[in-house]
Parts: sequence; structure tokens; C-alpha cells
Amino acid sequence: MDDFLSFESFFGGAKKAAHRAMDEHGRGEYDNFALQGGVAIEKLAKAVLVSMNPVYLLEMRNGNPDMLLYLGGHLELSEDKVRTVGAKDAIKRLRTLGILPPDPQLDMLIELRNGTAHTSTGDRAKSLLPAFVESSWILLKKVDIDIGDFWERWSSAVIIAVDEQRSEVERDVEIRIRQSWHRFEDRFAGLPDTARERALAQPSSTPYPFDMSHFRGPNRSHYYILATVGCPCCGGTAMLQVQPSRDTKLDPRLHMDALHCPFCLLSLESAAEVKAAGVQNPWALETPPQTVTVTGFQVLDTESED
Repeated sequence: MDDFLSFESFFGGAKKAAHRAMDEHGRGEYDNFALQGGVAIEKLAKAVLVSMNPVYLLEMRNGNPDMLLYLGGHLELSEDKVRTVGAKDAIKRLRTLGILPPDPQLDMLIELRNGTAHTSTGDRAKSLLPAFVESSWILLKKVDIDIGDFWERWSSAVIIAVDEQRSEVERDVEIRIRQSWHRFEDRFAGLPDTARERALAQPSSTPYPFDMSHFRGPNRSHYYILATVGCPCCGGTAMLQVQPSRDTKLDPRLHMDALHCPFCLLSLESAAEVKAAGVQNPWALETPPQTVTVTGFQVLDTESED
């Protein structure tokens, strides 16, 4: 049997696709995450099947009958004539063998990958990371491969993905912090350590992707505040968006509801996410932040507006 149907080939392909899936998930490209995640599970499932018996890769529905002899090692076929079992059937066989348990979340990942699910890919795929990770762990255990050898730098992130001791928001934020850190590291791969230090020391000209629609503040005025704060991922200077409290003074009661770092591209989009990342209110620190933007306090005529 040819090398492209070997355990090593399937395992290597699964590993590459799994790492790409984590990269896409970190960038918020959830449709691409579903695609790469589905490919990773399919190749890993086939790696398990071929490790048990190459004949288990046989396509039963519309397959070439010569494939049985080919997979049995008694016939040569050109690569363009080789067809193996698809993702759904590979998973079904592993369930029949008692290796994989039934999992609607995994089924949804495969359906999204195949484009057969009648749902918004991005919205649905984001929540499928735990199922993706747990299924990979089951398959890796079957072939006696440590999760660290498969996931490598993503090992800590995937452990967090299935940590039920954390809330969903905490898991999501911790994973995104690690994903952003890997992107940040990749920018400086092969460069001296001083290159990263110089980049963090320089102010960024990158625009901040905040919704600048004004918040309703005290005295029925409209304003928002942007202030610098240390990034919880890379330590660079991130921008924090703050909603005013009921008090017009800048005090610890201000509501931090968004953060963006131009260096590692970490983005937090709610007060719950900012809190889960451990971001401290900058005005509660000994050294106050550099306030970047505060709109004018425009007091409206309360009798002219409902």
C-alpha cells in the first residue's frame, strides 16, 4: 500500500489541519475553523482505522471493487483511482467498534465542514471547539500518542477548552489569549529578541476597531472614554474602551467593556471578557493611564427628548 495511505501520512495531515484550525479559531474565522477541524478529525479517524487494519478504509457505497485487494496489499492501483471512506463513515465505524462515543457536537462539526448543515457556520462553529478537542484526545489515546506530541504549542489551550471548572467566558478568553500570543510570537520568528522589545516600546499607528457610537452618560450626555492599559496577553500598550458610571468623576466604577491590542491583536468585546482576562481598572492603579479620547460632555435638553 502506498505511503499516502499510511498511518504516518494520515497522522501528519491531521496534525497540520488541527493546528490550522486553532489558528483560524483565534482569528475569529470560524467557518475556516470548521473546515480545518473537520479535516483534522477525518484524517485522525483514518489514522486510527489504518492502524487497526487498512481494509477498514474501504469505501463500501460506490467504491472501486479492486480497492479491497489494494488495501489488502495484493494489487497495485494508481493514486487517482484510490478512494477511501469519508469522514462520516469513518466516524461511524469507530463508533461501531466502541472507540468513539455518539456526539452531536462532533457530527455538527463534520456537517459544517461538508457544507451540509443548515445553519450559520461561524455562529455555530465557534462553540464546537471542546467537541473537536475531546474527540481528538479519544483518537490519540487509541493509538497511544500523547496529546502534547500532537498539539505541541496548542496543548495548554486545548486543555483549557475542556476545563469544566471554568465558565464558558473564562475558557473562551483564556484560549483567545493563547491564540493571540502564538500570533504575536509568529511575527518575530527568526528575529532577535530585541526586535519584539522594540516593537512593544513603539506607539502603534494601527486604528482601533471600536464602535464609536456614543454611550448615554450621566445628565443625559453622550460620551465614551478610551485609555491605554497593559495588554493581558503580550504586555504591550492596549486600548481600553470604558463606559461611564453614574458618577461624572473618573473613578473605579467605570465599566470596562472592550479591549484591543495592536501588537498581538487580542480583542475583548464585553465587560465579562475584560473581567475574565484579569484587566484591572486603570484608574484604580497607582499610575493613572494616558487618556486618549474623551468626547465633550454635551448636556441635552431633557424636555426635548423622550
